[in-house]
Amino acid sequence: MLTLNTIIKEMKDVPIDRLEELYEFVHSLTPKTKQTETLRKKNLSFGGSFNDMTKKDYTDYSNHTKKSRIKLFDRNVDL
Repeated sequence: MLTLNTIIKEMKDVPIDRLEELYEFVHSLTPKTKQTETLRKKNLSFGGSFNDMTKKDYTDYSNHTKKSRIKLFDRNVDL
């Protein structure tokens, strides 16, 4: 039976240029809730980003975004 210590010992032999790949692989195995929490924190970091926009500019931006979403995602696609 594998133990955490056995796995860590094997990981020490991974070449330095492959560590990022190993890191990404390990994170792909973690539960989605942990990844979701990380994404949530990233999204919250943008809070207040639109504070310096005028109300008119924000309304224009919001309307443009809605139109773009409809144009891109509300269409029939033949697969």
